[in-house]
Amino acid sequence: MYSITLWEFAALAAAAVLVGFSKTAVSGANTVSLAIFAAVLPARESTGILLPVLIAGDVLAVLTYRRHAHWPTLWRLFPAVAAGVVLGTLFMVWADDAMVRTSIGAILVLMAAVTVWRRRREDAPDVEETGSRAGRAKARSYGVLGGFTTMVANAGGPVMSMYLLSAGFRKLGFLGTSAWFFLIVNSAKVPFSMGLGLINGRSLLLDAALVLFVVPGAFLGKACVHRINQRLFERLVIAATVVGGVQLLLR
Repeated sequence: MYSITLWEFAALAAAAVLVGFSKTAVSGANTVSLAIFAAVLPARESTGILLPVLIAGDVLAVLTYRRHAHWPTLWRLFPAVAAGVVLGTLFMVWADDAMVRTSIGAILVLMAAVTVWRRRREDAPDVEETGSRAGRAKARSYGVLGGFTTMVANAGGPVMSMYLLSAGFRKLGFLGTSAWFFLIVNSAKVPFSMGLGLINGRSLLLDAALVLFVVPGAFLGKACVHRINQRLFERLVIAATVVGGVQLLLR
């Protein structure tokens, strides 16, 4: 096991609770969990330790919102995401922690700013418009960016949140599509993370203790999600994205 104090383990446990909450209520909020893991553990290794915790949250999210996914959007995203994951893996081979933090933080803040600007200029389009030529181009660009950020720092959630919001997804469709997306993508990242040495026997022992805390967070999110109106939901997603990005830039 890693040499961590009781208070540090409590911080990791709280981050795991937040993972569960974010997966079933406010997607993107787990960027705070990313920051906590990187603060308590070595930054590079923290990405591999966090991944199984995220997958546990993804499983619970799929069990909760599996019927609300928009599969045409998912199939449109996956090829570009795969390219982004490969680019992210190559980046992780030579990039140091400072470069990773600065790059991802800047991307998250930029994505939030672009989304706010777009939503002030025009009404959110319908989900069906994502099938247009412009919609396909946007899906490819967000997909590559999402794959890259999720590989290098498990920070793909805010990028995909920005895409789904800009595509006009309502709350349940947003959560259902996001749940399936990250269960599939995060599971596919496991071999890459193992190849980079980010997941090993020692990290899995710590994960075994932390995944227990994901469950109460997921139930809390499920209980709260129907009490959050659409406008507040979108603001919380954007705010969580900005907070996570700024934390990465300042750390």
